[in-house]
Amino acid sequence: MSRPDDTASASRAGFRFRVEATSERARAARFDTPHGPIHTPAFMPVGTHGALKAMTPVQVADTGAEIVLANTYHLALRPGEGLVEKLGGLHAFMQWPGPILTDSGGFQVFSLPGVEITDRCARFQNEVTGETMDLTPERSIEIQNRLGADIIMAFDECTPYPATRALAGQGVRRTLQWMERCMKAHARETDQALFGIVQGSTFPELREACAASLVAMDLPGYAIGGVSVGEGHELLCRVTDHAAPLLPEHKPRYLMGVGLPEDLIACIGFGMDMFDCVIPTRYARSATVFTARGRIRLTNRRFRRDAYPVDASCDCYTCTGGFSRAYIHHLFAANEVLSAVLCSIHNVRFYQRLVRDARTAILAGDYAGFARDFLARYQNEPDA
Repeated sequence: MSRPDDTASASRAGFRFRVEATSERARAARFDTPHGPIHTPAFMPVGTHGALKAMTPVQVADTGAEIVLANTYHLALRPGEGLVEKLGGLHAFMQWPGPILTDSGGFQVFSLPGVEITDRCARFQNEVTGETMDLTPERSIEIQNRLGADIIMAFDECTPYPATRALAGQGVRRTLQWMERCMKAHARETDQALFGIVQGSTFPELREACAASLVAMDLPGYAIGGVSVGEGHELLCRVTDHAAPLLPEHKPRYLMGVGLPEDLIACIGFGMDMFDCVIPTRYARSATVFTARGRIRLTNRRFRRDAYPVDASCDCYTCTGGFSRAYIHHLFAANEVLSAVLCSIHNVRFYQRLVRDARTAILAGDYAGFARDFLARYQNEPDA
């Protein structure tokens, strides 16, 4: 283990990032933002429309989450960034006092049917009004400036998987051009950190070229994008393992859209700091919950009379509040909203405990041992 000194830190306006300890490549850091600190490794629950599904802000905070994510594209469609700004910005609108990250909307736009992408913009049909819309880098940044999140993401081209080298290369070229336009459009540098996104699909040389150009721009933080798009765990690990060391040691590193517990364990080990994914709440709504021994699906008949909590080793409200697996099984059978609430609370807490325990292991200098022990206990159950 090593404990970096103050030289392994970066400060900009209301932001400061300092690596507190390392265990091989895994890092424990503190990232100060205008709305409070983020202790890494950190998992950011996703509130696409400005809310985590089936959870109140107080319940989210009680899981230990320090930062949440919201979606630029969806908030621009409904209710519109103008209304959010008028009502005090995203923090007041959501009633979330801690840090917020907004993504650029690029991933959602590029996933729409019939989207047309050019060097100028992404053109698509508004799914609410049906009108044709253009989303440019400048427009994405304008929306995020008005929403007022602490961390905002550059508008990039997310290359699908699988992709040819030519297609991935075009995505890198466009991502870098759009990054420069995002920087020029960014009007809130004192209280919003603009992160760049490394693209390049599964091609190492493209990832290297993209990272080198972004690092030269001296951004407040960097993300690895274009993963968790269907490439599978092995390729996800290969790309992240290669790309993470290309990013500055004294800046935060964010792996976008990842993922499953085994993905987090691997990628924390590669030196990534921040993660987000819809999996905890999405899985919860379909009765899939995470436990120390793997994930289980509570609608399975074998849980109909199960008196145990979801996970006896968990300290969340669901597991310590007397709710049995049998009761939650019943809630799903009865189509009660409480089923999603209880499972979401548990799953988000599971992820927060996972990154907290990873941080503790890094500070103690034995992340490899922690990862080995976790994976030895954790195995996906066949009914998941």
